Amino acid sequence: MNGEKQGSSARYGEVGGEFVAAVKSGRLELPLPGAGRTMQRWEAFASLAQRDLSLARLCEGHADAVAILAELDGPGPSPDSRWGVWAAQPPGPSLTATFEGGGWRLRGTKQYCSGARVCTHALVTAEAPDGPRLFAVAVEALEPVADSWGATGMAASDTLDVFFDAVRAEPVGPVGGYVERPGFHHGGAGVAACWYGGARGVAETLLVAAGERDVGPHALAHLGATDVALRTARAALKEAADEIDADPHDLKDAGRLRSLRLKALVEAVSTDVMGRVGRALGAGPLARDRAHGRRVADLTVYLRQHHAERDLAALGALIAEQGTVW
Repeated sequence: MNGEKQGSSARYGEVGGEFVAAVKSGRLELPLPGAGRTMQRWEAFASLAQRDLSLARLCEGHADAVAILAELDGPGPSPDSRWGVWAAQPPGPSLTATFEGGGWRLRGTKQYCSGARVCTHALVTAEAPDGPRLFAVAVEALEPVADSWGATGMAASDTLDVFFDAVRAEPVGPVGGYVERPGFHHGGAGVAACWYGGARGVAETLLVAAGERDVGPHALAHLGATDVALRTARAALKEAADEIDADPHDLKDAGRLRSLRLKALVEAVSTDVMGRVGRALGAGPLARDRAHGRRVADLTVYLRQHHAERDLAALGALIAEQGTVW
């Protein structure tokens, strides 16, 4: 057990260092969603995720925070500052905001805070007396809850619960502004690019194996199906990116439907790819290839950001209400 913890700690330090370097180098100065190069932004996420999903999670969060601040006229990120977006609303402990002494204070516990110890700042959702609000906070004033992430998957993403003890916070945007802005669904769709990149990383193990030895006709069939699935996901991402660039302010009110469709498709493709690679190659890569085993564990956890039947039901309700053309 101690060896497991030490391994996770080493990975967290390595990935955290890469995240810091990515911010400093300017690598994360990406086109904003809807600015005409959304697919270029998503390909950057996919490339990061193909190499390391934990790193991609941190980098995507930082890039998303920069986009949110720009859209809601929030404070401009200072050079080398590293941002996260902590907006999960699971059952359990929650965060509340009160206005006192001339400013806002946050109290309570926020769950699933990626980059809890490596980010310098975060955008955080909290429930205020006048409704849900978004706030900017300095992470140095916060208390991460040790060992609040027990999973092997995404362990290096530094995702912890964080305790807020009357922490000063700066409001960003109006009440409800975080979810009501057009970019909310653009950002949600961008997460699918990380899943797609993670699936590419898992599939690479099968591609390399098939290039090095005779893996047999069944494995080749799985490779062929994987190729079709990943190309389908990429085409869907490109179509969605083009639609966002054509309507950045979501005047057609298509953002939520587009995001739900895209995430459902890429989640299904990624799940299928993991299954096919496992069936094609057996237990060997999972047992003996540490990098492959980590990719599978990371992607399994990351995909659960998709809410399965709940999101599919939301998609079905929209289609039933609006109609569609198949």
